[in-house]
Amino acid sequence: RSAQEMKHMENVSSLFQGGHAGEYRQADPRLGREAAGEQPWEMIMDKKHFKLWRRPIGGTNLYQYRVFGSYTDVTPRQFFNVQLDTEYRKKWDSLVIKLDVIERDLATGSEVIHWVTHFPYPMYSRDYVYVRRYRVDKENNLMVLVSRAVEHPSVPEAPEYVRVRTYESQMVIRPHKTFDENGFDYLLTYSDNPQTVFPRYCVSWMVSSG
Repeated sequence: RSAQEMKHMENVSSLFQGGHAGEYRQADPRLGREAAGEQPWEMIMDKKHFKLWRRPIGGTNLYQYRVFGSYTDVTPRQFFNVQLDTEYRKKWDSLVIKLDVIERDLATGSEVIHWVTHFPYPMYSRDYVYVRRYRVDKENNLMVLVSRAVEHPSVPEAPEYVRVRTYESQMVIRPHKTFDENGFDYLLTYSDNPQTVFPRYCVSWMVSSG
């Protein structure tokens, strides 16, 4: 399904190359195949190599986000490996408090991750327990990485952190040529509930400015 959404996004993108955000919404206000009752996507950032949309998640004050971006000076394999490399993330992400693979399934390649990330004072740090799975699809020239929150008996809730129980992420990487030549597009669809008390307009400002 993630791969199909990438193909759909590329088709829509070709309709408005060089256009503006309003033209994009006019060309396809949904940016995907929404189920009945889901809200349309709203563009909140439109740059040459980075476009960001959001849509409300029903019954909450939260949003789901979608990013469509491009790089021309990195290979798809390098970018993909950075997404998977938990040890390297500890070096470049100063907000990481803990990031460990706690279980692997050799049959499927699925991994369960425990991630603790710093939140600004006076909020508690947040911790995530999630399963991730990836696939390199040579036939369709795609790389796909999906994650979602799970529970795991070896990682009970800790009083010093706030457990994030709702989290989903799907990333699709499409090389411009091959996996080992510079240049690719990526589509990231993401949502989580960090259980903050910020009103929606504050969250919107943080996303659009950060």
